[in-house]
Amino acid sequence: MTGQQGRARWRKVAHEVIFEAETPAGRAFDVGLFIAIVASVMVVMLESVASIRRDYEGLLRVVEWTFTVVFTIEYLFRLASVARPLRYATSFFGLVDLLSIAPSYASLILPGAQALLVIRALRLLRVFRVLKLGHFLDEASQLRSALRASGRKIVVFLGAVVTIVIIMGAVMYFIEGAERGFTSIPVSIYWAIVTMTTVGYGDIAPQTWIGQTLAAMLMIAGYGIIAVPTGIVSVELAQAKGRLVSTEACPSCGAEGHDPDARHCKYCGAAL
Repeated sequence: MTGQQGRARWRKVAHEVIFEAETPAGRAFDVGLFIAIVASVMVVMLESVASIRRDYEGLLRVVEWTFTVVFTIEYLFRLASVARPLRYATSFFGLVDLLSIAPSYASLILPGAQALLVIRALRLLRVFRVLKLGHFLDEASQLRSALRASGRKIVVFLGAVVTIVIIMGAVMYFIEGAERGFTSIPVSIYWAIVTMTTVGYGDIAPQTWIGQTLAAMLMIAGYGIIAVPTGIVSVELAQAKGRLVSTEACPSCGAEGHDPDARHCKYCGAAL
C-alpha cells in the first residue's frame, strides 16, 4: 500500500468516525462530543458566578483549557479528514467549530474574552444527527429555505423601518428639543426605535401634546410593523415543500443536508 493510499484510507476512516452518525464509532464519537460541549458550556457559565470563580477559579480555568485543547485537536482532525478543508472551514459548522475555540486563545490578549465560549452551544445543533431526528432535519431545511426566500423582502421592509425611525427621530428632535431630553437626532432615533418596538424604557419621553400624539401614532404603528416579518416568513414557510434529509456528510467538504437518494454533494459535486 502506497503512502497516498494509506492517507486516503486514513481519511476515509476518520471521516466515518468524525462526520457520520450511522456507524457505531461515529455515533459514539458524536455522543461523547455532545457531552463535552454541554460540560464546557456549563464550565463557562459557572465561571461567571463571582462566588464560584473566587473559590474554584484555578480548577475552572484548567478544565476550560482542557476542553479548548480537545476541541482544537478535533477541529484539526475535521480539516484533515476532508478532501477540501478550506471549504469545510468556511461552512456554517466549520465557522462554529473555529469560533468555539477562538475566545480561549483571544483571552490571552483580551482578558475576559473566554466568556464568549458560550458560542459552543451552537454545536449542540449536531444533536439532530446524533439522535437521527430526520424529521427535525427536514423541518430545519424548510425553515432555512423559507428564510432564504424571504430575505430580500425582509431587507426591503427593514429599509422602510429605518427610514421611518430616522424621520420620526428628526421630527421629535425638532418638536421636543434638548431641554426635554431629545438632545440630538441620534438620541431621538434611539427613542423612535424603542417606541416603535413597544419596548418603552421610559428614559426619554415627549412632554408636549404634539410629541405625545406622534408617539402614540408610532406605538400603534409598531404593532403592525412587528407582525410584517412574521407574516413574510410564514407565507414562505407554508409554500415550502417538505423533503427528507440525509444525515450523510460529504467526504470532500463535510457539508450535510443532502437528499436521501443523492449520489453527489450538491455543494461541491463530490461523490457521496
